[in-house]
Amino acid sequence: MSNTVAIHAEKLGKQYRIGERPRYRTLRDTIAGAFHRPSSAATKHIWALKDVSFDVQQGEVVGIIGSNGAGKSTLLKVLSRITEPTEGLAEVHGRIGSLLEVGTGFHPELTGRENIYLNGAILGMRKSEITRKFDEIVAFAETEQFLDTPVKHYSSGMQVRLAFAIAAHLEPEILLVDEVLAVGDAAFQKRCLGKMGSVASSGRTVLFVSHNIGALEALCPRSILLGAGRFLYSGSTRDALDRYREIGPVTGAIYHKITPVLRWLGLVNRNQLDDLSPDHDLEFVLAFETGDRALKNLYVDIALQNDRGTIVVHGKWKFVVPPADLPSGCRFHVHYEIESPKLAPGRYALTVCAYSGGEVLFWAEDIDACHISAKPYFGIVECYDQILSCILPKYAVRYEVVR
Repeated sequence: MSNTVAIHAEKLGKQYRIGERPRYRTLRDTIAGAFHRPSSAATKHIWALKDVSFDVQQGEVVGIIGSNGAGKSTLLKVLSRITEPTEGLAEVHGRIGSLLEVGTGFHPELTGRENIYLNGAILGMRKSEITRKFDEIVAFAETEQFLDTPVKHYSSGMQVRLAFAIAAHLEPEILLVDEVLAVGDAAFQKRCLGKMGSVASSGRTVLFVSHNIGALEALCPRSILLGAGRFLYSGSTRDALDRYREIGPVTGAIYHKITPVLRWLGLVNRNQLDDLSPDHDLEFVLAFETGDRALKNLYVDIALQNDRGTIVVHGKWKFVVPPADLPSGCRFHVHYEIESPKLAPGRYALTVCAYSGGEVLFWAEDIDACHISAKPYFGIVECYDQILSCILPKYAVRYEVVR
């Protein structure tokens, strides 16, 4: 890593207007409007980014962390010049390759072959350079059979494989990647991480947006934390993740869906789950409250994962909460008990899903659950941080209606 600044953001802000779509005006509309009083209705705006400042050095690999709506994708779009900032300054020194959305930069009517050359030309590469990398790109994307098919006929998985292959192999000096691991199978994701690792080790600058904690820690020595469009923290990825877990109504939780039908009240016994020994029995007490209507046949699914994002215990069954009918305004606890799990030291988080009749009522992940301390255990505590076992110890689930 050099001391040359590759990306400089200073008091960066991006504002969007929300609500009614603006209507195009004719000359007659403009003239007629001059004889009418302007509307008093205020236009609504939202700041997707506000007062964001940071520097990224050439050759640095930096993660961008934050919950949904934090401004991560907007930041990458501003840096890649897809959209202009409303205020502030964004300077990028180097040729940019970006993978922000499925199919970004593709012309749908052009074939896969033609889009490879088009993207290379946009990056400023000569045809001979693109040809030299062509076979490597196609092999990585596994799209040989469809090279001469217009990309509008590609599946989303095929599009993202080809887009990532182009962005990673055409050697941009700065690579911007937004949630590339959200699409594609496990084999593709593994290849993706391996390629990003080689890109990072080659001295190129990378900004990586992801909710995959394991990938962030493996690839990014430093991360930037955003919240509600504002800069919150910049430092080691582990410290940034710790701070991320400390924010929000439930510690660091990422909510995918929540309805008034069911309210999440949190972990009742959260303060009793710190600095436990590796073989300590665990019991998580999850508190819920039914909302404005009664619930029938409620199911709760629970998983415990380590700070690398690996699931270590999963309640594989759909657990019916008794009684079958829960009245509105009823508060109840779900007790999730794990017997002597033998977990490696570190911090663990819960993913919780509750649903009824095919409707997802609550789904949240990264709920701060417990901390296993590095206390001696069979004399091998020094090796524990290298253990990545996905064990399935004995567990049980019971329910308690408290109101």
